[in-house]
Amino acid sequence: MIRILIFLAVVFALGLGFAWLADRPGDMVVTFNGYQYQVSLMVAAVAVVAVVAAVMILWWLVKSLWNSPYTISRYFRVRRRDRGYQALSTGMIAAGAGDGALARKKTKEAAKLIRSDQEPLIHLLEAQASLLEGDHEGAREKFEAMLDDPEMRLLGLRGLYLEAERLGDRNAARHYAGRAAAVAPQLAWAAESTLEELTGRGDWDGALKLVEAQKSTRQIERDAANRRRAVLLTAKAQALIDSDANAARAAALEANKLVPEFAPAAVAAARLLFRQNDVRKGSKILEAAWRAEPHPEIAELYTHARPGDAVGDRLNRAKKLQDLKKNHAESSMAVARAALDAQDFATARREADAAIRMDRREGAYLLLADIEEVETGDQGKVRQLLSKAVRAPRDPAWVADGVVSEHWAPVSPVTGKLDAFEWRAPMERLGHLIDSHEDGPETVVPAITVAPAAEKEKTIKAVAPDGSVATPASDEDQVKPVTAAAFAAVPDDAEGVEPAEELARLPDDPGVDPDDEAEKSPRRFRLF
Repeated sequence: MIRILIFLAVVFALGLGFAWLADRPGDMVVTFNGYQYQVSLMVAAVAVVAVVAAVMILWWLVKSLWNSPYTISRYFRVRRRDRGYQALSTGMIAAGAGDGALARKKTKEAAKLIRSDQEPLIHLLEAQASLLEGDHEGAREKFEAMLDDPEMRLLGLRGLYLEAERLGDRNAARHYAGRAAAVAPQLAWAAESTLEELTGRGDWDGALKLVEAQKSTRQIERDAANRRRAVLLTAKAQALIDSDANAARAAALEANKLVPEFAPAAVAAARLLFRQNDVRKGSKILEAAWRAEPHPEIAELYTHARPGDAVGDRLNRAKKLQDLKKNHAESSMAVARAALDAQDFATARREADAAIRMDRREGAYLLLADIEEVETGDQGKVRQLLSKAVRAPRDPAWVADGVVSEHWAPVSPVTGKLDAFEWRAPMERLGHLIDSHEDGPETVVPAITVAPAAEKEKTIKAVAPDGSVATPASDEDQVKPVTAAAFAAVPDDAEGVEPAEELARLPDDPGVDPDDEAEKSPRRFRLF
């Protein structure tokens, strides 16, 4: 655009000049070698311009002829480079699509047309082609060669990191990730792996610095960064709770300030405050966390905040928690435990029953069994409640990667991932999964068989109504596994079968609970 404007300005200036000369006629006389030449001023001006234009055209022709070899070679070089980049582009697309043969072919073609020192992507295409062909050793050599090139160093570290992850060598993977994070802290994959390494060896301060760097570079959102900082500060407080109580308290309070509803941080902060006799502040922290999400550790610590309190005082504190979070199973469970310690069996039984109505789970039945045993000592009723506890869903626990823990931990013991533990109910028992009458005809319920060597000679004996004992004569009379098809073949209303005499109950056997009997369907069964 600027050149066009300059050209137009020159043409406009020439036009103005010729117009000015045309308005002012005159003659120009030139004497040369004894001859005198006289021409008009306009003709002289045109002649000068023509001579200048001729000189410029002549100079362009001479320059073009002089540079023609270089121009021709440059044309073929550019054409060769374009073909090489086209082959490189096709090879990268083939590598992304998983076509190893085409990627290798285009790699060789691009290497012939483009020098690898001029285009580092050729090394990447070679490594990708080797990975697609299964030559992992060759790919690692290519990635290691990239470490010598500052432009390709991060790419080489990334490739070596992925190869170490594939081989399961976590130490090597974290080593490469640490080198990458030192050069480029903004790399998310390097920062995450380095964070796992720091937390794995308990370097909580280093992990906190890395999280702060992630937050400043906006790799993670503000809420996620606060959550990670709270987890790391809680872990730091737990590590320093015996060696440096003041530092542990500061870390726990900061963690609770970042995420007030995080139960482990609230428990750690309150426990440290209780040790320093700051019951009021610690209780407020626990109350705020309880309002957000009730947790049994919070209830246990809150009710026992003052070791010298009587059982009645602990019951009142549990009722205060219940007022903060009404109609919740954990609130009722906390009051029931405190009432059991206070020997207030009516309140304990009422709250335990309320917890069962809100959330039928194992812990509620076990608590009710403890109440029954302490209050009445009815072993039959206790066994009935224990059997219900076995069949009930499990209580919530800290679960991470299939590992169930009674206590919270900052990292997963399996993968080393930060903040992996979640407070939830573990997987249900197998009996609940197969407890269905809609199984196909081929579904077989495995029989539970106990046959140690010392008991091989024992046989199953049946007691007849008249008191006689019948022993099976052969193995064919033994109990066989029950299939769903055989179970379905039993008539619902068996005709012609006389009911057996009712067996006498044991003195402490309460029989079948009416609630359980009402829940059973005619064709429903359980393993346990």
